[in-house]
Amino acid sequence: MSNAHPPRQQRYDVVIVGGGHNGLVSAAYLARAGLSVLVLERLDHVGGAAVSAQAFPGRSTRLSRYSYLVSLMPTRLVDELGLDLALTSRSTASYTPWVRDGRHGGLLVERPEGPATRESFRALTGGEEEYAAWQRFYADVEGLAAAVAPTLMEPLPTERSLREQVEANVWRDLVERPLGETIEARFADDTVRGVVATDALIGTFASLRADSLEQNRCFLYHLIGNGTGEWRVPVGGMGAVTDALARAAVEAGAEIITSAGVHAIRGGDGGAEVTWDGDGGPRRTVAARHVLANVAPWVLRILLGEEPDAATKPVGSQLKLNLLLDRLPRLRSGADPAVAFAGTLHLSEDYSRLEAAYADAAAGRVPEVLPGEVYCHSLSDPSILGDDAPAGTQTLTYFGLHTPGTLFTDDPGAKETAVARALASLDEHLAEPIESCIARDGNGDLCLEAKVPHEIEADLAMPGGHIFHGPLDWPWAPSRARLETPAQRWGVQTELEPVLLCGSGARRGGAVSGLGGHDAAQAVLETR
Repeated sequence: MSNAHPPRQQRYDVVIVGGGHNGLVSAAYLARAGLSVLVLERLDHVGGAAVSAQAFPGRSTRLSRYSYLVSLMPTRLVDELGLDLALTSRSTASYTPWVRDGRHGGLLVERPEGPATRESFRALTGGEEEYAAWQRFYADVEGLAAAVAPTLMEPLPTERSLREQVEANVWRDLVERPLGETIEARFADDTVRGVVATDALIGTFASLRADSLEQNRCFLYHLIGNGTGEWRVPVGGMGAVTDALARAAVEAGAEIITSAGVHAIRGGDGGAEVTWDGDGGPRRTVAARHVLANVAPWVLRILLGEEPDAATKPVGSQLKLNLLLDRLPRLRSGADPAVAFAGTLHLSEDYSRLEAAYADAAAGRVPEVLPGEVYCHSLSDPSILGDDAPAGTQTLTYFGLHTPGTLFTDDPGAKETAVARALASLDEHLAEPIESCIARDGNGDLCLEAKVPHEIEADLAMPGGHIFHGPLDWPWAPSRARLETPAQRWGVQTELEPVLLCGSGARRGGAVSGLGGHDAAQAVLETR
């Protein structure tokens, strides 16, 4: 609901542009430290991508509409802000249905791993070697995470300081060498290779062998959260994360104005000015000692007066489907749906299929076989279903890989094709078509919502629909980086000294972590 009103004052210590979760983290930290803080949000509600919504008319179920799981947000951040937030573990880590020689099966990874996981690997691969390789690999990942995770709420460490804490072969395999080469060297089975590789491709359009190492950085962010990499479900949906942060910020004294579309940030004497258009009201301007930009760096450059540069605009790569089901479908493998759907269900994500899909998309085609993964949050958190949901009702979220926004800009039929192929990748493993399980909304339509990158951009002003606001950085500083100012030490600097990044475009931004907001707040507090 809109909270548009005139600002309480004309000058603030800090103005935060963008009320997504990172902006709220900054607001809470800074207001708790006694600074005057104003948050300006373009939409009529805060939260950005971390929101819950009733997506289907006549159905009270509240879906995590955009972002959907939490891993990177440090427990320390939750504790420091006193957030009333519960994150629950999923009983299954992942389930990957497979078909070989006409036989249907599934690779189950329990949480924690036990005898069923070992037996599942044996049934797929015929021996013990691949599971042993799996255990060795993730022990190495855990070693890297153990070095990196404790640094995430401290000033940026240097690459050299972290490298010295990690075994040389592990650093080489995960940081310096294209991840695809490492996976191919360490694993033999195509399905196992693919399960490992998918964490490198969430929202990232790259070959697993890319020299850019974008895939390596994406993989790292998916595996280091709190030193375990576990992705948890927020009880109450992603909106519960936003509600807790907004409450913490307001209770600390921060002021939040929604329906406030900022259109200019200008440097001034000892600070900056921010100008926005209200909800049908007059244009307003306030001054601030610091401005924190919880927008993508590409958008920030426009707010600072540059012309939009199409050549540098980020390009998102995902297909997001939200579904409401009358019941979970049965699987051809015979696995219990309540087990298979409780974690991450991998679809068409064999290593060879991932690379083939990348080649298709790079050539401008919707992948013939579309890789993606499915999550059923309501198995872990039934509260999101609502009190009036009929027995058996479940949510389903699908996240498709290798669907860059460029596929959809010139071909109006590409979205329909991608959705059909996503559902086909699920139907391949079902004993009944998924469409027969999809609920109907109050208008009699299927409860299925699909979003491609340009629609994410339209909804959230996220350029190109890129969920990380652009390619991810390593969460450390290059060994020869200049770390002379607080902003440099925290990885939030811009070309204009009073303006700092506080969103996913910060050095340690990306995912629902709060790290960009935390780091910008710490940089401000160091200048006091």
